Amino acid sequence: MTQGAGQGPEVLRTETLRDFRVPAYVHETGPYVPSTPPGEPLGAVDGLAEEPDGYTPTQRDLPIINRGDTVQAAVGPEAGPAPQPAEGPGPLYVVGDVHGYIDQLIAALQEQDLVDAAGNWSAGTARLWFLGDFTDRGPDGIGVIDLVMRLSAEAAAVGGYCKALMGNHELLLLGAKRFGDTPVNSGAGTATFQAAWLLNGGQKTDMDRLQDHHLQWMARLDAMEEVDGHLLMHSDTTAYLDYGDSIEAVNDTIRETLTRNDADECWDLFRKLTRRFAFRDDGGAEAVLSLLDTYGGTRIVHGHSPIPYLLGEVGSEEGENSPSPVVEEPHLYADGLAIAMDGGVTMAGKLLVQQLPLGS
Repeated sequence: MTQGAGQGPEVLRTETLRDFRVPAYVHETGPYVPSTPPGEPLGAVDGLAEEPDGYTPTQRDLPIINRGDTVQAAVGPEAGPAPQPAEGPGPLYVVGDVHGYIDQLIAALQEQDLVDAAGNWSAGTARLWFLGDFTDRGPDGIGVIDLVMRLSAEAAAVGGYCKALMGNHELLLLGAKRFGDTPVNSGAGTATFQAAWLLNGGQKTDMDRLQDHHLQWMARLDAMEEVDGHLLMHSDTTAYLDYGDSIEAVNDTIRETLTRNDADECWDLFRKLTRRFAFRDDGGAEAVLSLLDTYGGTRIVHGHSPIPYLLGEVGSEEGENSPSPVVEEPHLYADGLAIAMDGGVTMAGKLLVQQLPLGS
């Protein structure tokens, strides 16, 4: 990705492996100018030995991006009096995986009129849900978290909201920070959160800038929620069923698991929520229904698995740098019961922000 003026060095996106052989794995005040689109993705990694169960490797030689501390957009008296909250809920939007690509995120939010030219909330009573995976692989994961936290406060002040779910990369970053090189039982030998985080796109600058309030925010995120008949979750897996028979029970169980701070238990949670493709093939609709029947809703909305992989359109199996298709919209599948929201931003794809229901 070529950075905008004054934003630091050139950054390349990191492409994930194509075959997924492992089972279930702000800027300154004033008009915002996004960076130019990123360059071609790096090639897939070959020859990785003994990949631990529960995650998909990415390019090891990841670029280290030093954007400096995120500059928060000013919100003060000079911006004028705060608007008064309006009556009733506003439209509902969801955001797919961001993975540190803050420029693309703000541009996508602006396209939907959710933030203004300065990156401030401008959508009144609208409701915005992020589906997880804020960090790793891209240039400014901490900046993304800071932005989401700020938009949450700004939206609440005018009667809307901006909320977020926990992705598997939040679990990975928490584990890398808490447990480092502490060995865990991966089910396929010994692994560590630190090694898994680096292998999956962990950025040194994110770790260096990670503060206690970021950790607390991530650890308190819910894993799923039902809104207007949409069951929102990060991963396309039925593993959520292992953690409770209601949304409240799942969220409480996962939060309690993180509170206990046991490395093996946290690794098992990360491993399960890194599984994917449960809704894609034969039996996919039945897998979706097993979750809807348990937790409610009429359709699942998820991130996690890039849409090009769900479509089987990811280039050759030979590891060549053939371009991935550019996804322009969410993917409706599993007999119309599931919506995939990860447009493949880490694969030079599009960061998706979508109003629900589809077609609204």
